[in-house]
Amino acid sequence: MHGGPSHVDLFDPKPELVKHAGQPLPESFGQVMTRRQVASNPLLPPVRPFRRHGESGLPISDFLPELARHADSLCVLRSCHGDSVNHPQSVYQMNTGSILMGRPSLGSWVCYGLGSENENLPAFVVLPDPGGGVKGGPPAWGSGFLPAAYQGTVMRAGKAPLVYLKPPQEASDERERAMLDLTQQFNAIHLAEHAEDDELAARMAAYELAFRMQAAAPDLADFSDETAETLRLYGIGEPETDEFGTRALLARRMIERGVRFVQLYAGDTNGWDAHNDVEANHGQMCRRTDKPVAALLADLKRRGLWDEVLIIWGGEFGRMPMSEQGRGRDHNPWGYTVVLAGAGVRGGVAYGETDAMGLRAAEHPVHVHDLHATLLHLLGLDHEQLVFTHHGRDERLTDVAGRVVHEILA
Repeated sequence: MHGGPSHVDLFDPKPELVKHAGQPLPESFGQVMTRRQVASNPLLPPVRPFRRHGESGLPISDFLPELARHADSLCVLRSCHGDSVNHPQSVYQMNTGSILMGRPSLGSWVCYGLGSENENLPAFVVLPDPGGGVKGGPPAWGSGFLPAAYQGTVMRAGKAPLVYLKPPQEASDERERAMLDLTQQFNAIHLAEHAEDDELAARMAAYELAFRMQAAAPDLADFSDETAETLRLYGIGEPETDEFGTRALLARRMIERGVRFVQLYAGDTNGWDAHNDVEANHGQMCRRTDKPVAALLADLKRRGLWDEVLIIWGGEFGRMPMSEQGRGRDHNPWGYTVVLAGAGVRGGVAYGETDAMGLRAAEHPVHVHDLHATLLHLLGLDHEQLVFTHHGRDERLTDVAGRVVHEILA
């Protein structure tokens, strides 16, 4: 959810924030590092009410009525925190574990550790919002110092998920195969003289994968075998949900076909960045995404994939309890929410707490390194053992930190 969804408006109700609405943040909270000068602004209460849902009574905002139907399946981590108030650095940290550009992404680490289950599709696929790019750009799904073959492959929604996927009409399969064989032959000669060039090796593998994908990818984007009920479930054909619903269904079809890691972005360059008006911004973003996300959860359950797939919902940070420009909120990396569901996660639980105003992680804090350690554990990987030697140092996603949050495991 690119741009920073507001935890205090979606998953983390704060009675004290309601009680002190319109007043400045109490001095007892100390100095607050913000991107803009909002620390002294009046406190803004949740703009929509929270209600308890399911047998668990998990509180979820009225912004998300469809997702609320799955309350008993959700694990809400309310005490996440990171290290930067800026979008690019926080996007990098959520994706790579570091606020600095150039580290391998979570998807790359997972594919490095687990490999692929489909020879005709990439192991790691990224579905960006068609409205614009992620702040920080492609390094968010890059492979860093891992071999280049592990970087994310960007796909679009629609009948042509990859640009130039379909060969020219005059190019037969035989002619294309011959051309590719000749190209690979020359590349192999060059690679033999430059064995350290992993980008060339990755390019060679990509050529072969691209050739095989010409048959697999069009079928992936062909929804003719989906029922009308499934299309309605994802909101496909409805003005506000059609685009994101199409990509959510595309993600499910990828998972079914053995794609190991799918990253589905909602939010263009600004996305959930609600500086001016939380109600207007989050209202629009939730209308776009709530129904398709809930549909994805329901679809995974009924297709027997729930116990095999880990779903991660979150942004690069949350929002401040203080107001900005009247009805907006500034960035907050010091305390925010990430929601997990699916394989190996306890449902209907909220873990950790931010302080009384939702400003900082206070009880059972979960740093990004802890989150990544837990995600890898849920996927069967030990974050301390998943290493890659780079410049003489054994590097890992969680650097020298990270604690598996065992309390949320089923």
